[in-house]
Amino acid sequence: MSLNESESTEVGSYSVNDAVLVLEDGQVYIGEPYGSVGETFGEIVFATGMTGYQETLTDPSYDRQIVVQTFPHIGDTGVNREDPESSRIWVAGYVVRDPSPVVSNWRATGSLDDELEGQSIVGICDIDTRKLVRHLRSAGVMRAGIFSGDALTHDDGSLVSVGELLAKVQDSPKMSGANLGPEVSTKETYVVEPCGEFEGKDPIATVVAVDLGIKAMTPHRLAERGCRVYVVPMTISFEEIEKINPTGVFFSNGPGDPGTADDTVALLRRVLDAGFPFFGICFGNQILGRALGFGTYKLKFGHRGINQPVKDLTTGKVEVTAHNHGFAVDAPIGQTIETPYDNGHYGKARVSHVDLNDDVVEGLECLDIPAFSVQYHPEAAAGPHDASYLFDRFVNLMLNHKDSKEGSVNA
Repeated sequence: MSLNESESTEVGSYSVNDAVLVLEDGQVYIGEPYGSVGETFGEIVFATGMTGYQETLTDPSYDRQIVVQTFPHIGDTGVNREDPESSRIWVAGYVVRDPSPVVSNWRATGSLDDELEGQSIVGICDIDTRKLVRHLRSAGVMRAGIFSGDALTHDDGSLVSVGELLAKVQDSPKMSGANLGPEVSTKETYVVEPCGEFEGKDPIATVVAVDLGIKAMTPHRLAERGCRVYVVPMTISFEEIEKINPTGVFFSNGPGDPGTADDTVALLRRVLDAGFPFFGICFGNQILGRALGFGTYKLKFGHRGINQPVKDLTTGKVEVTAHNHGFAVDAPIGQTIETPYDNGHYGKARVSHVDLNDDVVEGLECLDIPAFSVQYHPEAAAGPHDASYLFDRFVNLMLNHKDSKEGSVNA
């Protein structure tokens, strides 16, 4: 249904017991409430993973986004206390086709429906998500709103019209130009100690991880390789980073428009100028791109899910990877160039990885300074482990750089 249909069906086609999804372009989907009842707004996007819904919901990169699950059956395994990637659900709203009526998993501590309701996440189910996703692929992601319960009625009990709901959607904030890092970044520094075979041992490296919306599995991947990880607020100063005396610096994934992150770009430039080895993921990749002098731009519908094919241009290897990004770096593919910032201030760089679906830049590698990044999520929570070697690459980069520094001092 859309606004070009007759006014007589605009109000009468749903009741106060329904949930209504309204897109910015006027498309309307009527279903059942799922999770909490009320109203919510955000950029509507779709995630293609067949599993990992709990990790998706708790990924801070989904801040202010309404997520549509393309896999029809959601909630079969319920929720547990081991899989969340942060302390809360971050999605603005949730759209599924067929929520599971039962929970069947030995680790489950509750149902997804109850978890959504408990965290006041407004959702909708029993709609044609395939039709919705096909529309978003052709029209592009856009603002949307989900309305249910009292959000569908006026004070006198009469139903709110689609036109009124649409006006609310069109008055909601856009993702372009949104600076969301401060909403999701940790307020206090915390430390993740080496674990696994390195538990109880001295760290082989110390990493400062700047939290732009970090997922819990990322510092864990470094800790299980012997690193002590200081997860710090995005407001940290360069002088505070220096006091920690890290072996390397990491910038995490996160939500929002990288074009707004001028302070974070300036911080990274000081990190690079000081010679610290650097690794960035997702938003961190976009920040490295900007620091090197490249631009960023918004994708039509982005990459979100755990089945995205990426080619490593160094090895020719194709990896199946996990993604969650709506912006990308604008850099030339297939050539080594002088970095644009300050007439080649950071030497030469190249695009290291590309998405095989649409040739979007998925990684950057600096050739004259110890820095690299990828646009996707090698921590694989959820997702395949094809790209886990990138954490080994970062550890080796740090240790080799440390050895070379100590060698030059001793000489």
